[in-house]
Amino acid sequence: MTAGEHQPGPQRSASPPERLTKRASFLRAAKGVRYFSPSMSVQFAALARAADDAPRFGFTVTKRTGNSVERNRIRRRLREAVRLAPALEAQGGGDYVIVAKREALATPFAALTEELQKGVRKANARAAKNLPANSPAKFPRKGQERTGS
Repeated sequence: MTAGEHQPGPQRSASPPERLTKRASFLRAAKGVRYFSPSMSVQFAALARAADDAPRFGFTVTKRTGNSVERNRIRRRLREAVRLAPALEAQGGGDYVIVAKREALATPFAALTEELQKGVRKANARAAKNLPANSPAKFPRKGQERTGS
C-alpha cells in the first residue's frame, strides 16, 4: 500500500442510539427514577411514546468533573459504552440520562459498560415497581412519615 492510499478503519457494527437534545427531555428524566453507581448515575423516564420506538439517551458531564478535555473524553467513553453494550435492556419509548462522575474517566471500559448495563436494568426495575426516584420507604425526608414496608 502506498502512502497516498486510504486504509479502511475498523467496521462499526452497532448504530449510535437516538439522542436527547431538548432541555425539557433532560428535566423529565431527572424527575423519573434514578440509579447511582461509582462512576455515573442513570436517570430514566418512561414516556407515552410507542414501546417499539428506540430508547433515547442523553449525557450530562458537569464542569466539576474536570476541564473540557476530560469532560469530552468522559462523554465519548459513555457514548461508546451505550453504543457497544451487548445486552443493554433499555425500554423502547423511554428516555435515559447518564450523569457522569469524575471516576468514569479512570474506570476500565469493561467495568464502565457493566455499570451502565446494571444501571439501566435497575432503573427499569424501579420504574416497573412505580417507586419514586429516592424511595421514601428507605429514605424519608425530614418531617415525613415512613411509607411502605
